[in-house]
Amino acid sequence: MSVALAAPNGAIDARDERLRVMVVDDSAVIRGLISRWIEAEPDMFVVASLRTGREAVEHVARVDPDVGVLDIEMPELDGISALPLMLAKKRDLVVIMASTLTRRNAEISFKALSLGAADYIPKPESAREIGAAETFRRDLIQKIRHLGARRRRAKPVPHGPPLVPAPGGAHVSPRPPAPVSAGQFTRRPFGATAPRVLAIGSSTGGPQALMALVTEIGPVIDRFPVLITQHMPPTFTTILAEHLARASKRPAHEAVDGETVKAGQIYVAPGGKHMRVARHGADIVVALDDGPQINFCKPAVDPLFQSAAAVWRGGVMAVVLTGMGTDGMRGGKDVVSAGGNIIAQDEATSVVWGMPGAAAQAGICAAVLPLGQIGPKLVRVFSGDRS
Repeated sequence: MSVALAAPNGAIDARDERLRVMVVDDSAVIRGLISRWIEAEPDMFVVASLRTGREAVEHVARVDPDVGVLDIEMPELDGISALPLMLAKKRDLVVIMASTLTRRNAEISFKALSLGAADYIPKPESAREIGAAETFRRDLIQKIRHLGARRRRAKPVPHGPPLVPAPGGAHVSPRPPAPVSAGQFTRRPFGATAPRVLAIGSSTGGPQALMALVTEIGPVIDRFPVLITQHMPPTFTTILAEHLARASKRPAHEAVDGETVKAGQIYVAPGGKHMRVARHGADIVVALDDGPQINFCKPAVDPLFQSAAAVWRGGVMAVVLTGMGTDGMRGGKDVVSAGGNIIAQDEATSVVWGMPGAAAQAGICAAVLPLGQIGPKLVRVFSGDRS
């Protein structure tokens, strides 16, 4: 057994506002690397570094983490088996599944989301890759910070001086953003132009939100094309498209460069490529782009929204679902400028109210709705009700 539990001076100060993180991975190299990254941030620290899922289940109640980073493939008890046992002992635990980019692990990660995991993150496949994986480090720290902050938001937190950036320039958002009430942002009236396409952008929490949404918008999918950009790596987007097809009972696939965009189809931006649309004669086609990251993402939502606005003008109905950052806000401004409409998911039902919150606060949304109301609203809007 290899267990490292944090207990400075024999106890951890209950007033400590930093996020408490449990790291569970059978690789000592990866455990050490992730732990060092976490300890370098002033708003979080490691309460346990564990080798197996069994150790995680045994210690989760005692070390009381806010966030757990849980490997999938481990001896004694793997991550997918340990997950429900950990949540049974600590229901409000935020679990981020970590896995290498294989089809099997992508499938397991999707299963983990259905079992209560908050999110997933792809790990580089070797220790050599890990050492150079700045993207992995940035994404992991952001997920811990934002998902942990959401959990803390429901708890009373002692007041104290705000944390300051660490030496060396670490970027920190130690406290969750203050909730924004409906009266604090401006809503635009729905445009008069009939929508001709549905474009959706999502990130953290997006897979679960997309599954719920597509089950409710069958009449829209049947008559109009649906284009989705979800922040995801390759392989994961393949699995996402398959899950969306099963959930919606409509055709869904990763978009192919140059294919014609047609009604009755769901097109998913493939991991590692930006998805745009363009006119090609009388047709509208998919244009995949292997350019640099936009908003630290690839695929990114802004290219989809911006190109859709250029092609369909006022006929774009765009939806911004749960996710970190502000991706989709700039493209959403282009949609609105062209006469189209934006709906954003509300804060209460978002796993992270970053992307939809940015759109709402930019004043570009015609509606900000709970996830369960977005589907019915889309069906009404595409049927002619634009009130």
